[in-house]
Amino acid sequence: MNRKEIEQRTILIALTGSRGYGLQTESSDYDYRGVFVATKPYYYGFSKIEQRDRDWVEGEGLFPYLGKDTCIYELKKFLELSADNNPNILELLWYKDYMHLTPVGKALIDHKQIFLSKKVWKTYAGYGYAQIRKLESHRKWLLHPPQQKPQPEDFGLEPIQIMSKTEIHAFLEYLYLLIRDRIQYLEQLEDFRQLLTAEIDFKGVLRQYALPEDTLTYTQQLTHSSHDFIRLLQTNQQYLNACREYENYQQWKKNRNPARAVMEAKVGYDCKFAMQAIRLLRTGIEILTDRRVIVDRREAGDTEELLAIKRGDYSYSDVMAIANGLYAGLESAHAKSTLPNDVERSAINQLCIDLVTLQAW
Repeated sequence: MNRKEIEQRTILIALTGSRGYGLQTESSDYDYRGVFVATKPYYYGFSKIEQRDRDWVEGEGLFPYLGKDTCIYELKKFLELSADNNPNILELLWYKDYMHLTPVGKALIDHKQIFLSKKVWKTYAGYGYAQIRKLESHRKWLLHPPQQKPQPEDFGLEPIQIMSKTEIHAFLEYLYLLIRDRIQYLEQLEDFRQLLTAEIDFKGVLRQYALPEDTLTYTQQLTHSSHDFIRLLQTNQQYLNACREYENYQQWKKNRNPARAVMEAKVGYDCKFAMQAIRLLRTGIEILTDRRVIVDRREAGDTEELLAIKRGDYSYSDVMAIANGLYAGLESAHAKSTLPNDVERSAINQLCIDLVTLQAW
Protein backbone atom coordinates (compact mmCIF):
# COMPACT_ATOMS: atom_id res chain seq x y z
CA MET A 1 0.00 0.00 0.00
CA ASN A 2 1.30 3.45 -0.87
CA ARG A 3 1.22 6.51 1.37
CA LYS A 4 -2.05 7.83 0.02
CA GLU A 5 -3.86 4.53 0.54
CA ILE A 6 -2.55 4.22 4.09
CA GLU A 7 -3.48 7.78 5.00
CA GLN A 8 -6.97 7.35 3.56
CA ARG A 9 -7.47 4.33 5.81
CA THR A 10 -5.77 5.71 8.91
CA ILE A 11 -8.13 5.72 11.90
CA LEU A 12 -5.98 7.58 14.43
CA ILE A 13 -2.72 9.52 14.70
CA ALA A 14 -1.09 10.85 17.87
CA LEU A 15 1.91 13.05 18.57
CA THR A 16 4.07 10.72 20.66
CA GLY A 17 7.57 10.65 22.12
CA SER A 18 8.80 13.37 24.44
CA ARG A 19 6.22 15.87 23.15
CA GLY A 20 3.43 13.40 23.84
CA TYR A 21 4.78 12.79 27.36
CA GLY A 22 5.06 16.51 28.08
CA LEU A 23 8.84 16.10 28.44
CA GLN A 24 10.00 17.96 25.36
CA THR A 25 12.80 20.47 25.00
CA GLU A 26 13.32 22.95 22.17
CA SER A 27 15.29 20.39 20.18
CA SER A 28 12.83 17.50 20.61
CA ASP A 29 11.65 15.72 17.46
CA TYR A 30 8.05 15.40 16.37
CA ASP A 31 7.23 11.69 16.56
CA TYR A 32 3.93 10.41 15.21
CA ARG A 33 2.33 7.00 15.51
CA GLY A 34 -1.04 5.78 14.34
CA VAL A 35 -3.21 2.91 13.15
CA PHE A 36 -4.69 2.09 9.73
CA VAL A 37 -6.96 -0.65 8.38
CA ALA A 38 -5.54 -2.46 5.36
CA THR A 39 -7.48 -3.02 2.15
CA LYS A 40 -9.15 -6.30 1.11
CA PRO A 41 -6.12 -7.88 -0.61
CA TYR A 42 -4.27 -7.82 2.71
CA TYR A 43 -7.10 -9.64 4.49
CA TYR A 44 -8.21 -12.03 1.76
CA GLY A 45 -5.03 -12.70 -0.21
CA PHE A 46 -1.36 -13.50 0.30
CA SER A 47 -0.23 -9.86 0.56
CA LYS A 48 0.99 -8.76 3.99
CA ILE A 49 1.60 -5.40 5.59
CA GLU A 50 2.27 -4.72 9.26
CA GLN A 51 3.32 -1.09 9.38
CA ARG A 52 4.84 1.79 7.47
CA ASP A 53 7.76 3.31 9.31
CA ARG A 54 9.87 4.77 6.52
CA ASP A 55 9.67 6.94 3.39
CA TRP A 56 7.51 9.56 5.09
CA VAL A 57 8.27 12.98 3.60
CA GLU A 58 7.09 16.05 5.47
CA GLY A 59 4.84 18.35 3.44
CA GLU A 60 3.28 15.60 1.35
CA GLY A 61 0.09 13.54 1.56
CA LEU A 62 -3.17 14.00 3.44
CA PHE A 63 -1.26 14.64 6.67
CA PRO A 64 1.64 16.88 5.63
CA TYR A 65 3.00 17.13 9.18
CA LEU A 66 4.10 13.48 9.05
CA GLY A 67 7.85 13.13 8.56
CA LYS A 68 10.70 10.67 9.03
CA ASP A 69 9.82 9.95 12.67
CA THR A 70 6.46 8.37 11.83
CA CYS A 71 5.12 4.85 12.19
CA ILE A 72 1.56 3.83 11.25
CA TYR A 73 0.61 0.28 12.29
CA GLU A 74 -1.86 -1.95 10.48
CA LEU A 75 -4.81 -2.72 12.76
CA LYS A 76 -4.15 -6.45 13.25
CA LYS A 77 -0.49 -5.85 14.08
CA PHE A 78 -1.47 -3.08 16.48
CA LEU A 79 -4.01 -5.28 18.26
CA GLU A 80 -1.51 -8.13 18.61
CA LEU A 81 1.10 -5.83 20.16
CA SER A 82 -1.51 -4.23 22.43
CA ALA A 83 -2.71 -7.66 23.58
CA ASP A 84 0.92 -8.39 24.53
CA ASN A 85 0.96 -5.15 26.58
CA ASN A 86 3.77 -3.63 24.52
CA PRO A 87 4.43 -0.27 26.28
CA ASN A 88 5.11 1.72 23.10
CA ILE A 89 1.86 0.48 21.56
CA LEU A 90 -0.47 0.31 24.55
CA GLU A 91 -0.06 3.99 25.35
CA LEU A 92 -1.38 4.97 21.92
CA LEU A 93 -4.91 4.21 23.17
CA TRP A 94 -4.65 6.56 26.15
CA TYR A 95 -3.84 10.00 24.74
CA LYS A 96 -6.13 12.88 25.63
CA ASP A 97 -5.83 14.48 22.19
CA TYR A 98 -5.20 13.06 18.72
CA MET A 99 -3.99 14.69 15.55
CA HIS A 100 -6.48 12.58 13.59
CA LEU A 101 -9.32 10.40 14.88
CA THR A 102 -12.12 8.75 12.86
CA PRO A 103 -15.26 7.02 14.21
CA VAL A 104 -13.49 3.68 13.76
CA GLY A 105 -10.53 5.00 15.74
CA LYS A 106 -12.90 6.22 18.44
CA ALA A 107 -14.48 2.74 18.60
CA LEU A 108 -11.01 1.28 19.14
CA ILE A 109 -10.19 3.71 21.93
CA ASP A 110 -13.55 3.01 23.60
CA HIS A 111 -12.33 -0.56 24.16
CA LYS A 112 -8.90 0.35 25.54
CA GLN A 113 -9.61 -1.17 28.94
CA ILE A 114 -9.70 -4.73 27.56
CA PHE A 115 -6.00 -4.53 26.72
CA LEU A 116 -4.81 -4.07 30.31
CA SER A 117 -3.55 -7.09 32.24
CA LYS A 118 -0.97 -8.05 34.83
CA LYS A 119 1.42 -8.75 31.97
CA VAL A 120 2.38 -5.07 32.14
CA TRP A 121 4.51 -6.08 35.12
CA LYS A 122 6.85 -7.95 32.79
CA THR A 123 6.63 -5.72 29.72
CA TYR A 124 7.17 -2.41 31.49
CA ALA A 125 9.87 -3.88 33.71
CA GLY A 126 11.48 -5.40 30.62
CA TYR A 127 11.44 -2.20 28.60
CA GLY A 128 12.69 -0.23 31.60
CA TYR A 129 15.50 -2.74 32.14
CA ALA A 130 16.45 -2.47 28.46
CA GLN A 131 16.98 1.29 28.92
CA ILE A 132 19.08 0.65 32.02
CA ARG A 133 21.18 -1.92 30.15
CA LYS A 134 21.88 0.61 27.40
CA LEU A 135 22.77 3.19 30.03
CA GLU A 136 25.18 0.80 31.72
CA SER A 137 26.77 -0.23 28.41
CA HIS A 138 27.42 3.38 27.46
CA ARG A 139 28.73 4.16 30.92
CA LYS A 140 31.17 1.26 30.68
CA TRP A 141 32.38 2.57 27.31
CA LEU A 142 32.81 6.04 28.78
CA LEU A 143 34.84 4.83 31.75
CA HIS A 144 36.65 1.89 30.14
CA PRO A 145 36.53 2.14 26.32
CA PRO A 146 37.80 -0.86 24.32
CA GLN A 147 41.34 -0.13 23.24
CA GLN A 148 41.62 -2.43 20.22
CA LYS A 149 39.67 -4.97 18.20
CA PRO A 150 39.70 -8.44 19.80
CA GLN A 151 41.80 -11.05 18.03
CA PRO A 152 41.39 -14.85 18.17
CA GLU A 153 44.85 -15.23 19.69
CA ASP A 154 43.77 -13.03 22.62
CA PHE A 155 41.53 -15.96 23.59
CA GLY A 156 44.03 -18.67 22.74
CA LEU A 157 42.21 -19.62 19.53
CA GLU A 158 43.95 -20.93 16.45
CA PRO A 159 42.36 -20.11 13.05
CA ILE A 160 41.14 -23.69 12.68
CA GLN A 161 39.38 -23.49 16.06
CA ILE A 162 37.16 -20.51 15.26
CA MET A 163 33.47 -21.44 15.14
CA SER A 164 30.76 -19.50 13.29
CA LYS A 165 27.70 -18.00 14.96
CA THR A 166 25.55 -20.51 13.08
CA GLU A 167 27.49 -23.44 14.52
CA ILE A 168 27.29 -22.09 18.06
CA HIS A 169 23.60 -21.28 17.76
CA ALA A 170 22.80 -24.74 16.42
CA PHE A 171 24.51 -26.39 19.38
CA LEU A 172 22.76 -24.13 21.93
CA GLU A 173 19.39 -24.92 20.40
CA TYR A 174 20.22 -28.64 20.62
CA LEU A 175 21.19 -28.13 24.27
CA TYR A 176 17.91 -26.35 24.98
CA LEU A 177 15.87 -29.17 23.43
CA LEU A 178 17.66 -31.74 25.57
CA ILE A 179 16.93 -29.78 28.76
CA ARG A 180 13.31 -29.20 27.77
CA ASP A 181 12.75 -32.91 27.16
CA ARG A 182 14.15 -33.73 30.59
CA ILE A 183 11.75 -31.50 32.53
CA GLN A 184 8.71 -31.61 30.23
CA TYR A 185 6.67 -33.94 32.46
CA LEU A 186 7.80 -32.74 35.89
CA GLU A 187 4.71 -31.12 37.41
CA GLN A 188 6.65 -29.78 40.39
CA LEU A 189 8.72 -27.67 37.98
CA GLU A 190 5.73 -26.28 36.09
CA ASP A 191 6.93 -22.67 36.08
CA PHE A 192 10.35 -23.72 34.84
CA ARG A 193 8.78 -25.98 32.23
CA GLN A 194 6.63 -23.12 30.93
CA LEU A 195 9.69 -20.89 30.72
CA LEU A 196 11.64 -23.41 28.68
CA THR A 197 8.74 -24.28 26.39
CA ALA A 198 7.98 -20.63 25.67
CA GLU A 199 9.26 -18.91 22.57
CA ILE A 200 12.85 -18.00 23.39
CA ASP A 201 15.17 -15.82 21.35
CA PHE A 202 18.22 -18.07 21.19
CA LYS A 203 20.22 -15.50 19.25
CA GLY A 204 19.51 -12.94 21.95
CA VAL A 205 20.77 -15.34 24.63
CA LEU A 206 23.81 -16.13 22.50
CA ARG A 207 24.72 -12.47 22.16
CA GLN A 208 24.49 -11.84 25.87
CA TYR A 209 26.23 -14.73 27.59
CA ALA A 210 28.80 -17.47 27.19
CA LEU A 211 28.23 -20.82 28.95
CA PRO A 212 28.98 -20.30 32.68
CA GLU A 213 31.99 -22.13 34.07
CA ASP A 214 29.95 -24.24 36.49
CA THR A 215 27.74 -25.61 33.71
CA LEU A 216 30.48 -26.99 31.46
CA THR A 217 30.73 -30.45 33.01
CA TYR A 218 26.97 -30.99 33.00
CA THR A 219 26.73 -29.69 29.42
CA GLN A 220 29.43 -32.14 28.39
CA GLN A 221 27.58 -35.07 30.02
CA LEU A 222 24.15 -34.09 28.71
CA THR A 223 25.28 -33.66 25.11
CA HIS A 224 27.78 -36.55 25.16
CA SER A 225 30.44 -34.15 23.95
CA SER A 226 34.11 -34.06 24.80
CA HIS A 227 35.46 -31.71 27.44
CA ASP A 228 37.68 -30.07 24.81
CA PHE A 229 34.71 -29.30 22.57
CA ILE A 230 32.65 -27.68 25.35
CA ARG A 231 35.61 -25.58 26.46
CA LEU A 232 36.23 -24.55 22.85
CA LEU A 233 32.57 -23.60 22.47
CA GLN A 234 32.73 -21.37 25.55
CA THR A 235 35.94 -19.71 24.35
CA ASN A 236 34.41 -19.02 20.94
CA GLN A 237 31.37 -17.47 22.63
CA GLN A 238 33.63 -15.21 24.66
CA TYR A 239 35.56 -14.18 21.55
CA LEU A 240 32.44 -13.47 19.48
CA ASN A 241 30.87 -11.52 22.35
CA ALA A 242 34.02 -9.40 22.65
CA CYS A 243 33.93 -8.73 18.88
CA ARG A 244 30.29 -7.70 19.11
CA GLU A 245 31.06 -5.42 22.04
CA TYR A 246 33.86 -3.73 20.09
CA GLU A 247 31.70 -3.30 16.97
CA ASN A 248 28.86 -1.83 19.04
CA TYR A 249 31.31 0.58 20.66
CA GLN A 250 32.57 1.75 17.28
CA GLN A 251 29.02 2.31 16.00
CA TRP A 252 28.14 4.17 19.18
CA LYS A 253 31.10 6.53 18.77
CA LYS A 254 30.26 7.10 15.10
CA ASN A 255 26.54 7.78 15.49
CA ARG A 256 26.36 9.66 18.78
CA ASN A 257 24.33 12.85 18.90
CA PRO A 258 26.95 15.56 19.63
CA ALA A 259 24.92 17.39 22.27
CA ARG A 260 23.92 14.14 23.93
CA ALA A 261 27.54 12.99 23.90
CA VAL A 262 28.66 16.17 25.70
CA MET A 263 26.02 15.66 28.37
CA GLU A 264 26.88 11.98 28.74
CA ALA A 265 30.57 12.77 29.18
CA LYS A 266 29.72 15.45 31.75
CA VAL A 267 27.48 13.39 34.04
CA GLY A 268 28.84 9.89 33.32
CA TYR A 269 25.69 8.26 31.97
CA ASP A 270 23.06 8.66 29.26
CA CYS A 271 20.43 10.90 30.84
CA LYS A 272 17.78 10.18 28.23
CA PHE A 273 17.95 6.42 28.79
CA ALA A 274 17.72 7.03 32.54
CA MET A 275 14.67 9.25 32.18
CA GLN A 276 12.93 6.76 29.89
CA ALA A 277 13.59 3.89 32.30
CA ILE A 278 12.13 5.79 35.27
CA ARG A 279 9.10 6.84 33.22
CA LEU A 280 8.41 3.28 32.05
CA LEU A 281 8.73 1.73 35.49
CA ARG A 282 6.53 4.36 37.08
CA THR A 283 3.90 3.99 34.34
CA GLY A 284 3.82 0.24 34.89
CA ILE A 285 3.09 0.76 38.59
CA GLU A 286 0.30 3.21 37.73
CA ILE A 287 -1.35 0.74 35.35
CA LEU A 288 -1.27 -2.09 37.88
CA THR A 289 -2.57 0.18 40.63
CA ASP A 290 -5.06 2.49 38.89
CA ARG A 291 -6.01 0.38 35.83
CA ARG A 292 -5.17 3.18 33.39
CA VAL A 293 -2.22 4.44 31.38
CA ILE A 294 -1.08 7.98 32.20
CA VAL A 295 0.80 9.11 29.10
CA ASP A 296 1.23 12.84 29.80
CA ARG A 297 3.56 13.08 32.77
CA ARG A 298 2.19 16.50 33.62
CA GLU A 299 -0.96 14.68 34.63
CA ALA A 300 1.08 12.18 36.64
CA GLY A 301 2.90 15.00 38.41
CA ASP A 302 6.50 13.87 37.86
CA THR A 303 7.40 16.08 34.88
CA GLU A 304 9.93 18.22 36.73
CA GLU A 305 11.71 15.22 38.23
CA LEU A 306 11.94 13.46 34.86
CA LEU A 307 13.17 16.61 33.12
CA ALA A 308 15.77 17.05 35.88
CA ILE A 309 17.02 13.50 35.22
CA LYS A 310 17.08 14.26 31.51
CA ARG A 311 19.18 17.39 32.20
CA GLY A 312 21.69 15.39 34.23
CA ASP A 313 20.81 16.93 37.60
CA TYR A 314 20.84 13.50 39.23
CA SER A 315 23.96 11.42 39.80
CA TYR A 316 24.31 7.91 38.40
CA SER A 317 23.91 6.39 41.88
CA ASP A 318 20.76 8.48 42.48
CA VAL A 319 19.20 7.29 39.23
CA MET A 320 20.00 3.64 39.96
CA ALA A 321 18.55 3.97 43.47
CA ILE A 322 15.31 5.36 42.04
CA ALA A 323 15.16 2.59 39.44
CA ASN A 324 15.76 -0.15 42.00
CA GLY A 325 13.03 1.27 44.20
CA LEU A 326 10.63 1.30 41.27
CA TYR A 327 11.47 -2.32 40.37
CA ALA A 328 10.45 -3.29 43.91
CA GLY A 329 7.35 -1.10 43.66
CA LEU A 330 6.39 -2.72 40.36
CA GLU A 331 6.63 -6.19 41.88
CA SER A 332 4.52 -5.11 44.85
CA ALA A 333 1.91 -3.48 42.59
CA HIS A 334 1.71 -6.67 40.53
CA ALA A 335 1.01 -8.74 43.64
CA LYS A 336 -1.82 -6.41 44.70
CA SER A 337 -3.26 -5.61 41.26
CA THR A 338 -6.88 -6.46 40.44
CA LEU A 339 -6.18 -6.60 36.71
CA PRO A 340 -6.72 -9.96 34.98
CA ASN A 341 -3.68 -12.18 34.54
CA ASP A 342 -4.03 -11.93 30.76
CA VAL A 343 -6.23 -10.24 28.18
CA GLU A 344 -9.31 -11.97 26.78
CA ARG A 345 -8.07 -12.65 23.26
CA SER A 346 -11.48 -13.76 21.98
CA ALA A 347 -12.83 -10.29 22.83
CA ILE A 348 -9.92 -8.63 21.03
CA ASN A 349 -10.44 -10.90 18.04
CA GLN A 350 -14.10 -9.87 17.89
CA LEU A 351 -13.11 -6.22 18.23
CA CYS A 352 -10.83 -6.61 15.20
CA ILE A 353 -13.71 -8.07 13.18
CA ASP A 354 -16.02 -5.27 14.26
CA LEU A 355 -13.53 -2.51 13.43
CA VAL A 356 -12.70 -3.92 10.01
CA THR A 357 -16.43 -4.18 9.32
CA LEU A 358 -16.94 -0.56 10.37
CA GLN A 359 -14.17 0.61 8.05
CA ALA A 360 -15.53 0.99 4.52
CA TRP A 361 -13.53 -1.01 1.98
